[in-house]
Amino acid sequence: MVLAQIDESHPATAEGRPGEILRAENLRKTFRSGSQQITPLDGIDLRAERGEMIAIVGPSGAGKSTFLHLLAALDTPTSGAIYFGGDSLLSFAAPELAEYRNRRVGFVWQRHHLLPDFTAAENVAMPLLIRGVALGQATRAAEEWLGEVGLAKRSGQRASELSGGEQQRVAIARALVNRPELVLADEPTGDLDEASAETIFELMQGLHQSHHLTSIIATHNLTMARRTDRILVLEHGKLSPAGGALGGAASLGTQATGAATGTPGERG
Repeated sequence: MVLAQIDESHPATAEGRPGEILRAENLRKTFRSGSQQITPLDGIDLRAERGEMIAIVGPSGAGKSTFLHLLAALDTPTSGAIYFGGDSLLSFAAPELAEYRNRRVGFVWQRHHLLPDFTAAENVAMPLLIRGVALGQATRAAEEWLGEVGLAKRSGQRASELSGGEQQRVAIARALVNRPELVLADEPTGDLDEASAETIFELMQGLHQSHHLTSIIATHNLTMARRTDRILVLEHGKLSPAGGALGGAASLGTQATGAATGTPGERG
C-alpha cells in the first residue's frame, strides 16, 4: 500500500508516564478585549492515555476551541505546559513544532476548510506535499484514504461539488493522511444535520479503533459524548469530570470515575 510506503517511524520521544501520550499541566490562557482581561482557561490539567477517545463538552465560548488549539500547538499558553510523549512542546524549535503539527497531530475543524476549487484527492494530499512527498505518491495515498472514508468514487470531484457530509469526510481523510498518533476534533459534526452527524461520528469511531488513535473531541452533542471513553466538562476556565459537573455519570450514560488527569472512566 502507498500508505505504508510513505509512513516512516516518528522520531523517538522521551518516555512519559506509562500509556500516556499527552499531558497538560496548569494551562492558563488570557486575552485582552479593550480594557478587560478574559481568561477562558484558568489552570487546566489533562492526561490522555494512548488509545483513549475523550469528549470535552461545555457551553459556547467556554474555551474548548482555545484548548484544542493549544494542544495542537496552533497557539501558545500564557502559562503552563503541554507534554507529548513526555516532551514539552514549549521546548520544541520551529522545525519540531512544524513536524508536530504536520505529522503527530491531525486536526478536524467544525468547518472543513477545504480548498473549494481543488479536488477531494488534492485536498487530502496537501499535508503530504507540505511534508515533501512526491506528487504521484501523495495523490495515490490520498485516494487510498478517501477509500477509507467511503469516497473512493468522489476523489476527482471538486470540494465545492460535495455535500456537507462528504466535505467533512474529506477533511477527516486529510487529518489522517500523515498517520498522526493524536486526533483533535473541534465540533466535527456541528455544521451537519442529525443523520450526517451520526454517520461522521461513527466513521470517526471506526477510524479511531482501526488505526489505534488517541482522539480528543470538543462537542455540544451529549449523545455522541456518551459513546466516548471519558467526558470532561470545560466551564468557567476549569476542566472537570462529567460526573460531578453534570449531576452524576448516570445522566450521561457513562462513568466518569477518574479526575480529569486520572484514569479513564468505563465506556457507557
